[in-house]
Amino acid sequence: MTMSYGGAWIAVVALKDIANEVGGTRSIPALASAVAWLGSGAGGIIMGRIADRVGTRGTVIFGALMIGLGLTISTLGLPWPLWIGHGLFIGLIGLGGIVAPLYVYVSRWFDRRLGSALALISSGSYLAGALWPPAFERAIAAFGWRQTMLWYGLLEIAVVIPLAATYFRSPPAVIRSVAAPGTAVGKLRVLGWPPNAVFAMMCAAALLCCIPMAMPQGHLVAFCSDLGISRSVGALMLSVLLGTAFLSRQIWGAISDHIGGLATVLIASAWQAASLTAFLLTQDEIGLFTVAAAFGLGFSGIFAAYVLALRELFPASEASWRIPTLLLFGNVGMAAGGWIAGLLYDHFGYYAPAFATGIGANILNLIVIGLLVGRQRYRAAFA
Repeated sequence: MTMSYGGAWIAVVALKDIANEVGGTRSIPALASAVAWLGSGAGGIIMGRIADRVGTRGTVIFGALMIGLGLTISTLGLPWPLWIGHGLFIGLIGLGGIVAPLYVYVSRWFDRRLGSALALISSGSYLAGALWPPAFERAIAAFGWRQTMLWYGLLEIAVVIPLAATYFRSPPAVIRSVAAPGTAVGKLRVLGWPPNAVFAMMCAAALLCCIPMAMPQGHLVAFCSDLGISRSVGALMLSVLLGTAFLSRQIWGAISDHIGGLATVLIASAWQAASLTAFLLTQDEIGLFTVAAAFGLGFSGIFAAYVLALRELFPASEASWRIPTLLLFGNVGMAAGGWIAGLLYDHFGYYAPAFATGIGANILNLIVIGLLVGRQRYRAAFA
């Protein structure tokens, strides 16, 4: 996961460099990152089913090759090769063949401490964000963003394929988890409501919380540059944000094992909204480092907790389609958040309207998740 997600960060670090080649329009490189997220979610549904048939090893090896190919295609020109390389190859059949199959694969091994297990596997994406942006910043400054993509594509293939070939062997048996309080057995009712209605609410909540989640991740380096902070410091700040997310992820996993997935989402989402608000109020370098660390600490608890909530509320036999579908909606939110921030910047010339839009989406997420948590507590109290 750390290697696979790394390639998508090159366009983030080089956002202003790429934008300068197309007249300063930041929505073009922002769209590349957006379609990578969108493709990853859509591809996860398809590749998750394929992984059930051919095994996780096959989809991960194929996905690694496609990420390398996508980075190569992205260097061929602007904007369409960049969009096609990121959306189709890095996202749809690259990350799509890795992320969702790994979530399903790992989730089926555990009936206890599942939250901690999911937190560990999902932390690979944040470790990628912590490790790679400073390295990419140096490489882009020395060799350019195109050469950086080419060399990283080769490195990613060289690392991921041997790991996948070595460790992903026989798939685990499906483990039936104990139903959560207030959850009916089978497909009849979930929290006393039709199961697909609850699932639709969770998908909508995932979309809404990922819109604000994407904005600092996709635009922090450029945001710092606008404030007169160097790109190297901005890349380090992004690394701090995602490094804090990586370091705190296991804490959130342990919390979710004790209080449940939905309650963890509610707490972490409220933290995310508060820290995103702080971006609107902070302009100096030290303050931004503090806010970036706080943002990483908050949002890191969200997505693995969604997957845990799915496993608590729905049968394990449905994981192969419910988890990729939830990931799709989350990735749509990530795609929309990064792209909307670029569009609003192009229109207004600064990032405050984008961050305010993200805060509004986060508040809607808190309303939906708060309703589900309230319903879960009510059902548990009268069970």
